[in-house]
Parts: sequence; structure tokens; C-alpha cells
Amino acid sequence: MGTDESLNKHFLFPGTIFAEPLGYQISTVLGSCVAVCLWDQVVRRGGMNHMMLPFWNGEGLATPKYGNIAMEKLFARVLSIGCRRENLVAKVFGGANVSGTGLEVFMIGDRNITLAMQMLGEFRIPVVAKDVGGRVGRKIIMNSESGVVLVGKGRRAASGG
Repeated sequence: MGTDESLNKHFLFPGTIFAEPLGYQISTVLGSCVAVCLWDQVVRRGGMNHMMLPFWNGEGLATPKYGNIAMEKLFARVLSIGCRRENLVAKVFGGANVSGTGLEVFMIGDRNITLAMQMLGEFRIPVVAKDVGGRVGRKIIMNSESGVVLVGKGRRAASGG
């Protein structure tokens, strides 16, 4: 995968979000998890989330581990760094149905994809690219200045992320 060596780098762990006003190369690794990249085409800034499960059930902390929380927090964060909703586009990645983890029966990958797409529709943010589903994991790298996202696919999705 080609990368821009001049950018700051940030590895996005599962259950977190990242968006900063400076240019970053944001990377993460996905299995059944889904990452949504939001990017403002005018101010050329953006960010990413890494959701593990679709919905927070109201118990414990409302963290970005849960898709409905991760989407709201990423949307709020990109607006706080100067992005405008009407200029945002989205790219969606991950959601593999990972076999051998015990989670495949719950179709977590499919449910994460559905949640991300539904919330982007509610936010009225167009999805301009996606690479979702299947049975292989992905490594993605987002350039938060250009909006370019590179995708590398593995032979088979690992458990987790």
C-alpha cells in the first residue's frame, strides 16, 4: 500500500474515533468491525470511526465501540474541526462475516454495515465508496487531507476488529 510519508500518523483502535484539523494518515484493521470515513470536500478535512457492534443497549458506557454511538460522535467531531454537513461524503469499509470466532452466527459484520448505511442516510451524507462484507479482513489507510482511502485485503478475516 502506498502512503504519504509527510502526514502525521494515527492508528485507530477498535471502538474509537479520530478527526483532527491537521493532515493525518489514519489506519486501522477490520474484520467484522466497520470503519466509516467522513471527508469534507471543500475544507479537505476528515476522520474515521471503528465500530465493533451495531447498537448500544443502554447499559454501561455509551462508547464508540457501538455503531450508533460511533456514528454520532464522528459526525459531531468532524463538524467541530470545521467540516460542514453539506460538503461531507462517506466511505464505508469492513463488516466481514468472520468464521471461526463464534460471532458469525450473529452476522455482526452485516449488522454493522446496515447500521452505518442507515445512519449515513439519516445524516444525508452520500456514500461515494464502499468495500464491505465478504469473508476477508481489510487494512485501510485514510489520508485526511485528500480523502483517499487505500484498502488492502487479507486471505481471511481474523477474529476481532
